[in-house]
Amino acid sequence: MTRSHSLFISDLHLCESRPHINQLFFAFLTQTAIHADALYILGDLFEYWLGDDTLDQHLNQQVALSLRQLVDGGVSVYFMHGNRDFLIAQQFALSSGAQLLSDPTLIDLYGTPTLLMHGDTLCTDDVKYLAFRDQVRDPQWQQQFLAQTIATRIAIAQQARDLSESAKQEKSVEIMDVNDTAVAQVLRTQHYPRLIHGHTHRPDVHTHIVDGHECQRWVLTDWYQQGGYLRCDADACVAKRITSQP
Repeated sequence: MTRSHSLFISDLHLCESRPHINQLFFAFLTQTAIHADALYILGDLFEYWLGDDTLDQHLNQQVALSLRQLVDGGVSVYFMHGNRDFLIAQQFALSSGAQLLSDPTLIDLYGTPTLLMHGDTLCTDDVKYLAFRDQVRDPQWQQQFLAQTIATRIAIAQQARDLSESAKQEKSVEIMDVNDTAVAQVLRTQHYPRLIHGHTHRPDVHTHIVDGHECQRWVLTDWYQQGGYLRCDADACVAKRITSQP
């Protein structure tokens, strides 16, 4: 089998209440991702992840098994935490075969330096969100959260999600998007690579001129209504949408 491309996805928000998207994801793995060199999942694969001790729950188990089958088929799978599934840890990685990536991660993608991010840290105008992000990424907070019963964790996650949705109604579109200065700074720090990220749910390709360097920024699509992915090879990246069959 000839493999000469890699795929990038993010913001699937898989959960039991959206079975169509779950099935779309499983079909994508067996029909499309299986032909790639690698699949990069750049955060928010799940609507929420309450800890690796929930791996025995049906959907979580299904996802881990499907990713393991993809890895066993010769495709490398990489996972970067998002703002919904930041508690994914080594047990999930071992079960699924996915390799955990730090955020950000710079890779050589068929000869092109490419920076991978979830994207939330680029939204520097959303000060309240970044403060919340710092809180939940704190190891002590995580330890205390994971010490709660699963039922309690579900209640906390639901409350946090409701508060987040309520807060979005009060925020401007600009605040929830990336800050151009933050984008320029990270591109400068990483020596002007191509950038691929998700989080904002605003799929597009942008060109940033930073210190005279032209840098592409690809924003991945979410999977709320239909699926989508970015396909990159040695020549270019192309965004693709999937509805029923990848």
